[in-house]
Amino acid sequence: MKSLDVLNQNGEVVDKVTLDVDIFDGKVNQCLIRQAVVIYLANQRKGLASTKTKGEVRGGGRKPWRQKGTGRARVGSNRSPLWRGGGIIFGPKPKDYYKNLSKKMRTGALKSALNAKLNDEEIVIVENMNLQTCKTKDFVNTLKRLKLDTDKIKIVACGIDENLKMCSRNLRKVKLEDAEHLTTYTALDCKKIVFTQDGLKKVEDRIKKG
Repeated sequence: MKSLDVLNQNGEVVDKVTLDVDIFDGKVNQCLIRQAVVIYLANQRKGLASTKTKGEVRGGGRKPWRQKGTGRARVGSNRSPLWRGGGIIFGPKPKDYYKNLSKKMRTGALKSALNAKLNDEEIVIVENMNLQTCKTKDFVNTLKRLKLDTDKIKIVACGIDENLKMCSRNLRKVKLEDAEHLTTYTALDCKKIVFTQDGLKKVEDRIKKG
């Protein structure tokens, strides 16, 4: 059974937490992780790009010149796709890029992502992240004591404390995530993932429920 040290905000080891062996079994399904990440990114797309065809662009009601006798090529509208200011041929139209992944596959992908982080020793457990002030300077000092001030980190907790939200918003390398909404992509999109004890318990419960 795998266990990790629990640190307080001074970087001192105050406890040990035993990871659920059914979840943290060391197995990583790379194909499932890739599928979950591709679908997550596809679902972020708005698909709002839109161009006008010849029939939608304004103008072009009158034939530019007569059909025969001018020596020029015949043309029916100055809004032809061949003309400047004309319509667009096969241009983008609003499109829904949404893709679905079954609940079992989503859970399996998240489990694999956490195991990948565990295998690379990129999981840190802290007692809590309840800060007394909302000053960024104080939060940076906390990260230094935890030796997390140089890496891109993701802090996962049960509910995000308002002070934590305020003091971390100017730090480019620090992202916050509610344990209820942790996904495969957001778990992997960091160098180290920092769980509070209750945040880890919440994620484990989510995976168990499948």
